[in-house]
Amino acid sequence: MPPNLDRQIAAALRRAAFPPGAALIVAASGGPDSTALLRALHRLAPDFRLRLHLAHLNHDFRGAEADHDAAFVQQLADRLGLPASIDRQDPIAYQKQRRLSSFEQAAREMRYAFLAAVAQSARAPAIALGHTADDQAETVLMHLLRGAGPQGLRGMSELAPWPWPQPQPAPQLFRPLLTIPKTAAAAYCQSLNQPYRQDSGNYMWRFTRNKIRHDLIPNLTRNYNPQIRQALTRLSRAAAADCDYIQTQLNRHWPQIAQQTPTQIAFTIDALISLHPALQRQALRRAALTITADADAPLRLRESHLESMLDLLHNPQSGRAINLPRGLTARRQNNTLQLTRQAAKPSLPPLNGEHPIPLPQNPTETIETHADGWRVTIQTNTNDWRVTIPPTPPISQESPYPPNPVPPNNPQPPYTAQLDRNALGNTAILRTRRPGDRFQPNGMTGAKKLQDYFTDAKIPRQQRDHIPLLATPRGIAWIAGHRTAQWAIPRKNHPTLQITLTRAPVPSS
Repeated sequence: MPPNLDRQIAAALRRAAFPPGAALIVAASGGPDSTALLRALHRLAPDFRLRLHLAHLNHDFRGAEADHDAAFVQQLADRLGLPASIDRQDPIAYQKQRRLSSFEQAAREMRYAFLAAVAQSARAPAIALGHTADDQAETVLMHLLRGAGPQGLRGMSELAPWPWPQPQPAPQLFRPLLTIPKTAAAAYCQSLNQPYRQDSGNYMWRFTRNKIRHDLIPNLTRNYNPQIRQALTRLSRAAAADCDYIQTQLNRHWPQIAQQTPTQIAFTIDALISLHPALQRQALRRAALTITADADAPLRLRESHLESMLDLLHNPQSGRAINLPRGLTARRQNNTLQLTRQAAKPSLPPLNGEHPIPLPQNPTETIETHADGWRVTIQTNTNDWRVTIPPTPPISQESPYPPNPVPPNNPQPPYTAQLDRNALGNTAILRTRRPGDRFQPNGMTGAKKLQDYFTDAKIPRQQRDHIPLLATPRGIAWIAGHRTAQWAIPRKNHPTLQITLTRAPVPSS
């Protein structure tokens, strides 16, 4: 039995100093790393008076193999007499829902959200993860390839705060295997005659980490440095020590350079510039992370973002501003550099699925429909009721309609629009956006991707999945609260519909 593993995990537990009787969630995939961690913690739990609770998420994209992994973890929990929380979720659906470009990112966010829920249910102060020294080396190299600074090169920490906003108190992340290679974890399981599972997802070439693990690091080991993993691990420790020292120095200066409110941190430019450049970078990073700490997703602040803020800091032109992720804006105003988070707008009612919207068929008819949390009222505004449905032309053709002023955005209901009854056709639905949507904004002769319209209109990402759309077979006629399609604006001698959306509960039956 490898004697170091138990001793090193015990030393990590002493450093973590979890309170006696505390619950500790163990993220168990069934692989050798997490299985070794579980068996070691199970041996050490009585000495540290810990209550272990297993958590396993079936990502549901490997078919029967993933089901067998879940069954293996449940059987292991039963054999050790430990409670287990096992769930199945779909990362592809999560990726689409969150509009994430990376499947890896979606799976990771989904997994951590599941672990947080289990920790809150068990009132556990921490979640134990089976990340090893090999994982640390891969993480540092991946961050290096992406152009990370010292914060990225420090990699993972043995005991780290929760990486995303969560109701407080959020659990900590506990990684006691960070100094232990994968081979030692597998050998530990073998010494106990403990079987483990092998995840075929770890060999899928579509994932960047797998390319680094099975191609780049072996190539670097063969041709450049046989100790590349150890070198990257040393780099992470050195970067972590440097970052910790810089943070300590920044703590001394923070009260003199920053004035803070819940949605803004303002720096006195002269005071901030007087600091060492390393402290300037960390001050800007800290400010950005602080005022976005309660956002609905983590702030992924890149080195390019920091460089832009530093350029703003050292450029004397007042009034300049840059937009950053998560609704964050950095602006230079006189002798201050202000980082401001856009105030959260009231959430819109949910709108799930597609809801048919009946259209009036005579000039005196008013129709009221309910769709989830919305009340839809439609009425005609003219007695000239000659409904003649024109042939549907391509949406991108030159518009036959006269120019029409672009109405101002109204991000909160009630929403009202005037639409050409003839142009709408015979059927309409109310829904939210879906992949591939296109829209011809009022005043434009061609269509564009709806995603591009949202970006150009500076509509916050967190609102885009909730904005109601009135759609017909011809296309999207109206983005509620924002814009009417060019082809749907009222025309002379055509009946006009007035449509109004208000917040209202679905009436009980």
